[in-house]
Amino acid sequence: MVKPLSFKGDKKLKKRKRTEAGPSAEDAGPSDLAVAATAEEADNDDSWVSAEAAGDVAGPVMIVLPTDPPTSLACDSNGKVFTFPIVNIVDANPASAEPHDVRQVWVANKIYGTENFRFKGRYGKYLSCDKYGILSATSEAISGLESWTVIPTADTPGTFQIQSQRETFLSIKEPTKANGTPEVRGDATDISFDTTLRIRMQARFKPKIKATKEEKAKEKISRKELEDAVGRRLDEDEVRTLKKARREGDYHERLLDLKSKNKHDKYG
Repeated sequence: MVKPLSFKGDKKLKKRKRTEAGPSAEDAGPSDLAVAATAEEADNDDSWVSAEAAGDVAGPVMIVLPTDPPTSLACDSNGKVFTFPIVNIVDANPASAEPHDVRQVWVANKIYGTENFRFKGRYGKYLSCDKYGILSATSEAISGLESWTVIPTADTPGTFQIQSQRETFLSIKEPTKANGTPEVRGDATDISFDTTLRIRMQARFKPKIKATKEEKAKEKISRKELEDAVGRRLDEDEVRTLKKARREGDYHERLLDLKSKNKHDKYG
């Protein structure tokens, strides 16, 4: 379930959680608590990061357009889709952009049974492109008009092409008049700088970040816990071996080896 969106500067509320019957905090070792804390931290991580692959794209996203300065794709309550200025950005770097307005945020999901995506706007309607390349967000249902393919740009890592089912691309058109507003359309037929976008997303939805945090949590085990598990004091090499085994997934095999060594030493 997608959690309520939060922005920079918002105060974070601490939630009281009801727990099911199970091991208590008193029974849990330091590493168990570290894993639990890291898992909760990953679930609540509302920082914004860049999608690097199409498989990353999920949950609340911000589509950063290649205008100068960078703008984002937004929609209003009438379903109009337009470019919107980005306030939270460092040195005009699109890889640092974060939303400051809910109209800049789309909820991305894969359409079941396909490799296509849908993007739901702030008002519950899906991003759509008609045969003339005009974008809107007025439909509550999914059809070919609301289906999009997210394609990584071959020669520019960290950027994407968003393609309609008519094989046209989301693109920007810089204003021809001074102080004009850039236009966003869906009728570009070729990949170019104007079709090359960045997708910013919340860190808790990015698979790689979640996996990394879980791996780091597994590394956090104390020497005392390892010695308790083996049943004797360990030397430095044995501690390093067991910690490495936790990272690589063969911890229990290494643990059994050391326990077996204990028996041989005792009865040898």
